[in-house]
Amino acid sequence: MDLDIGEVVARSGVPASTLRYYEDRKLIASTGRRGQRRLFAPAVLDQLALIALGRAAGFSLHDIAGMFAPDGRPDIDRAMLTTRADELDHTIAQLTAMRESLRHAAACPAPSHMQCPTFRAMLADILTAGRPGPPKKVPSRP
Repeated sequence: MDLDIGEVVARSGVPASTLRYYEDRKLIASTGRRGQRRLFAPAVLDQLALIALGRAAGFSLHDIAGMFAPDGRPDIDRAMLTTRADELDHTIAQLTAMRESLRHAAACPAPSHMQCPTFRAMLADILTAGRPGPPKKVPSRP
């Protein structure tokens, strides 16, 4: 049995305006109307979950539209998923390095950050790489 737009909103948490936008962009399709209310097949809930997953993973709506066959079933390019997963791994590594740099700077025992060899190495890395990297192990001084 088809769901009206209000039921889809209630079950998915996706606002009606977004459902209409997704329909305009051909990401989902209504099956008809009951009065003034759009109707959707129950499978739209799975489509909306996949759209949300794709958005969270950083795919554009254009990319996500290409992940559905004309009949609305998922038709996902596995190579594209692998590429995006690799990009996420890179982003995670960058964010992890940034977090560790910030933790070091926050807990650094040196009287001034500029007196800390590890902090200075991080600054040098920023200049050469354009972004913070993980703190390098600097030999401690006796």
